[in-house]
Amino acid sequence: MFPVALLAGGLATRLRPITETIPKALVAVAGEPFICRQLEYLAAQGIRRVVLCIGHLGEMIQAVVGDGSRFGVDVAYSPDGPLLLGTGGALKQALPLLGERFFVLYGDSFLPVDFCAVQQAYLRRGKGALMTILENRDRWDRSNVHFRDGTILEYNKPAPRPDMRHIDYGLGVLSRHALESHPAGEIFDLAELYHCLSLQGELGGYEAHERFYEIGSLRGLQETEAYFSGVGGI
Repeated sequence: MFPVALLAGGLATRLRPITETIPKALVAVAGEPFICRQLEYLAAQGIRRVVLCIGHLGEMIQAVVGDGSRFGVDVAYSPDGPLLLGTGGALKQALPLLGERFFVLYGDSFLPVDFCAVQQAYLRRGKGALMTILENRDRWDRSNVHFRDGTILEYNKPAPRPDMRHIDYGLGVLSRHALESHPAGEIFDLAELYHCLSLQGELGGYEAHERFYEIGSLRGLQETEAYFSGVGGI
């Protein structure tokens, strides 16, 4: 299985005051730090290497996670440094630890999806990147993906259109090549990269069918807490 780049470096302003003293990754969900639930789940999916892209209060994440061995994964760290680089810039900085192809997962997302099937879809599509998507029809947020026949014709987070029925599910696959045009240390968002790749015909799609869970908002945190409380964990 490809390694996973786990993006956990943001400021999490929507969760304040909870995140004034701890990073979002350490917010408790049904009695356990969210990052621990993510790593346990990734190990269960067959993932063996995780690179944590950290920034704000990242040393607290390192103190809890360590080398990842208690979760069954090998964890390495890629700190932003003094300047927060954004999701795209953080991935660029982490490339030496990731290899040629890797999953990208947001640090606030729990996704009931088969990672092996996603990896196989990426290999079949033969494109520079792949995004998992969900038919959303504006249920959780504005739909921002125009998807047809396994290809994302356009992903446009800041300017969605009425003909877009899908949304970014939260898991992607990237090749090192997809990030080569961006210089190291540049601040940019992963959404910008996905948008450009979609317009170039280089963004494949994998459609998930079970809803995602996220802790990036107070409502999302409440729903994720209810999910884990109801099923008793993973």
